[in-house]
Amino acid sequence: MPHEAVNETLYTIAATAKGGRAGHVTSEDGAVDLPLGKPGSKANPRANPESLFAAGFAACFGNALNSIARHQGLDTTESTVTAKVTLGKTDTGVGLAVELEALVPGVDEDTAQALIAAAHQACPYSKATAGNIDVTVTGRAV
Repeated sequence: MPHEAVNETLYTIAATAKGGRAGHVTSEDGAVDLPLGKPGSKANPRANPESLFAAGFAACFGNALNSIARHQGLDTTESTVTAKVTLGKTDTGVGLAVELEALVPGVDEDTAQALIAAAHQACPYSKATAGNIDVTVTGRAV
C-alpha cells in the first residue's frame, strides 16, 4: 500500500514516556497517565507498549467499521473488536504481529464480512501497519 501524506490535520496528540518499559507514560491532555511494566507480569500487571497499541488498534478499527456501516444505513455500535498484539523474535531482531477479530451483531454473515474487509481498508492503523507487520483480520456476524 503506498504512503498517504496527511494533507489536513484532524487531530494531533503527544505522549511522553520516561523510563522505557518500566517507566511512566503521559499524554499532553492528561487522558493517559499510566505506570508501565514489562509484558507478562502476573503479580503486578501494568500497561505496556503492546497493550496500548492493541487498545488503539481495536478502537480505531471499530470506529472504521461503525463509520462504514453507518454510511450504509446500518447500526453496528454494539460490535466488538479485539486486537491481539504479539511481540516476538524475527530474523533481524524483535517485531510485532496483530490478530484482529471483529464480532458484528445484527447483520448477516456476508454483510459482516464485507464491513470487516472495508474497515481494514479504511482504518488508519491498518493503513499504517500494511506491509510492515503481519496483521490477520477475522470476524463474523453474531
